[in-house]
Amino acid sequence: MAGTVEAKLAELGLTLPDVVPPLASYQPAVQSGVYVYTSGQLPMVDGKLAVTGKVGAEVTPDEAKELAKTCALNALAAVKSVAGDLDRIARVVKVVGFVASATDFTGQPAVINGASELLGAVLGDKGVHARSAVGVAVLPLDAPVEVEVQVELVGV
Repeated sequence: MAGTVEAKLAELGLTLPDVVPPLASYQPAVQSGVYVYTSGQLPMVDGKLAVTGKVGAEVTPDEAKELAKTCALNALAAVKSVAGDLDRIARVVKVVGFVASATDFTGQPAVINGASELLGAVLGDKGVHARSAVGVAVLPLDAPVEVEVQVELVGV
């Protein structure tokens, strides 16, 4: 039976995806004490990127914001893989978002809002977090966006 977080995802018309397998030598998420740290999550759907390129060039900011939501869903799947249950999330502590940006693109915060807004919609006050949104030259596989999440758990 799905918990309240997964019920909220369903209410929003979203499904928690399978954990994205690592692309190199790392784990999708690790737990240390009361915290779970995810590796950077790309906007992978069914094992592949739907969109590649730089935001502000080949990818629009609105497309990138949607991709950041996908990254956040993948991060939640990674958290569940080590926590066992998303209802154990006490709060999202930090989100770090990377945006592969055209040289003149400066809207990184609005792009990463996709991830932040999804976490808030799913987790309510527990989804409110500190955040960084950084523009970079290139991301793995030419992904437009990458998001990592740190959460605090209860019941540890």
